Amino acid sequence: MDIKKCFKCNIEWPLSNFYKHKAMKDGHVNKCKECNKKDVIENREKNISYYRQYDKLRHLKDERREYSHRQAKEWRENNREGSNEHQRRYRAKYPEKAKARYAVSNAIRDGKLKKKPCMVCGTQKVEGHHHDYSKPLHITWLCKAHHDAMHH
Repeated sequence: MDIKKCFKCNIEWPLSNFYKHKAMKDGHVNKCKECNKKDVIENREKNISYYRQYDKLRHLKDERREYSHRQAKEWRENNREGSNEHQRRYRAKYPEKAKARYAVSNAIRDGKLKKKPCMVCGTQKVEGHHHDYSKPLHITWLCKAHHDAMHH
């Protein structure tokens, strides 16, 4: 087993405790994984405002958007049959839920029903919660988090 000494902590470790790096002579970084992780955490804490801004805008980069769109398209193409079949089974198992959802969707589309803010936190991005599926247009507007909490 090959051994290597970390230049930061001066401890000798097996090569498996070092990240691989093609440019290095032995193919591994000169800093052990633990020291590397500590440095990354320390750097992030020291420059947190930069990283928060970077993280916030990261999804807007063209290569990420292009990749995620391509990935989503591939998933849809590969899972179209399964997804449709799943929806058919779900609607057959819970017909009253499906009818209520269609009624709400159509009422919103036709302007008969308007979405309101979450009744708990006031967020505008909401989902309709049915207390009784026999009254499809009698719903409570909740954000995703509060809707999930209502069901759990």
